[in-house]
Amino acid sequence: MFISDIKRVVEQVSRDKGIDREVLIKALEDALKSAARKKFGSKIDIEVKYNEEAGEIEVFQFKEVVENITEPDLQITLEEAYKLDPECTIGDSLGTKMDASTFGRIAAQSAKQVIIQKMKDAERDAVYSRFIDRKGEIINGIVQRVDRGDIIVNLGHTEGILPEREQVPKEVYRRGDRVRAHILDVLHDSRGPQIILSRTHPSFLVSLFKTEVPEISEGIVSIMCAAREPGIRAKIAVSSNDSDIDPVGACVGMKGSRVQNVVQELRGEKIDIISWHIDPAKFVCNALSPAEISRVIIDEENRSMEVIVPDEFLSIAIGKKGQNVRLASKLTKWHLDVISETKYSQAMQNGYNSLVALPGVGISMADALYEKGFFSAEEISNSSLEDLMQIRGIAKEKAIKLLETAKKYVANTDNSDEVSNKISSDNTLSDDDTSESIESSDSDIRKNIGADKGDDEDALSDAPLTDLEENNSEQL
Repeated sequence: MFISDIKRVVEQVSRDKGIDREVLIKALEDALKSAARKKFGSKIDIEVKYNEEAGEIEVFQFKEVVENITEPDLQITLEEAYKLDPECTIGDSLGTKMDASTFGRIAAQSAKQVIIQKMKDAERDAVYSRFIDRKGEIINGIVQRVDRGDIIVNLGHTEGILPEREQVPKEVYRRGDRVRAHILDVLHDSRGPQIILSRTHPSFLVSLFKTEVPEISEGIVSIMCAAREPGIRAKIAVSSNDSDIDPVGACVGMKGSRVQNVVQELRGEKIDIISWHIDPAKFVCNALSPAEISRVIIDEENRSMEVIVPDEFLSIAIGKKGQNVRLASKLTKWHLDVISETKYSQAMQNGYNSLVALPGVGISMADALYEKGFFSAEEISNSSLEDLMQIRGIAKEKAIKLLETAKKYVANTDNSDEVSNKISSDNTLSDDDTSESIESSDSDIRKNIGADKGDDEDALSDAPLTDLEENNSEQL
């Protein structure tokens, strides 16, 4: 046998590489079968099996017992067969043990290549199986090298990749440094398993809190969602299923000890911990803390909110370069527009004035449109006939005329003042690519605006519209 002490080799490789011994034995059997065919041709009928007791792999060649041989590699005469097995008969398949040492150097080299390839495949499969179920976990490793910005991390039996895009800006690693990261993904391709690591993913932040806060691992406190601008600032929303446990306090810890451990791991990234709320408006108010919120206007259809804040809290709500409102938008998954009370009041006045300015629209018509959620001529121009016809007293013909009038007005009027002072969660500047809502009525604004105006003639409708039901879109 050209491979000695097979049993010891199998046990050692299985232990060192983490490969199942049955997989290794199968690889050796395939290798010897390949070597035999390399030496004697592909037509021969051979069988390879591992002898556990002897600790070796045995190779048997099978030939059919015949009277006259026509295929020497596949047949044996009855006379020769009797010498090996006196009980054999014509048609039997007789197996004889082959000496693997006679396979030759080329055959042995071929067997070696097969073994190496099989072991590589088995090792890759073992690594993939070991890590695929660990996606989302935190893992520790040692920086092995830096390859074109990507950090190759030694994870013990294998390597992980911390791509440049998953690294926190301004963090610098050198060979030998210890690194802690989140297992983002495990890929299986022809080059072997790729273990993708991340230090920027929100789940990394969540996992760090799980290790620091026992209440989270015990299921008492839950992290409902998280948003990050890696290396700068993050927000997490937490809730508790135990009324006696404050989820925010549990995550902060005594004198901030728990959250500080997380901050240190993230190299000083600031973390806002807020209370999650099932009500979207209240959740948004919490997410924009420490800013105070005056009111929230919700657009369910477009999943957006207009957040009105006191003038002195505008810069706090927006944050540096729009960071606070941007993170709040990511956290709540709502598009947010932040506007000061002064600018909001001015915008509402401008909108109401644009309604009154429409030819043929008097105070009563403007009030009716305003109460039904049409706050400006532009909103009317963007509406449909069906929306306008839902207002009592406006039939199809009148709705058509009103829509045409509004579109002409908007086309000839600069309405940019209505939106120029909004700060949107989508257009704030970026370094990279909690209070309750206060109920308020827009009717006060409308009444103040129209207090000094007389009732103009309503050219679009002869029916009185002043007693329409109020349908304000403002919500808490």
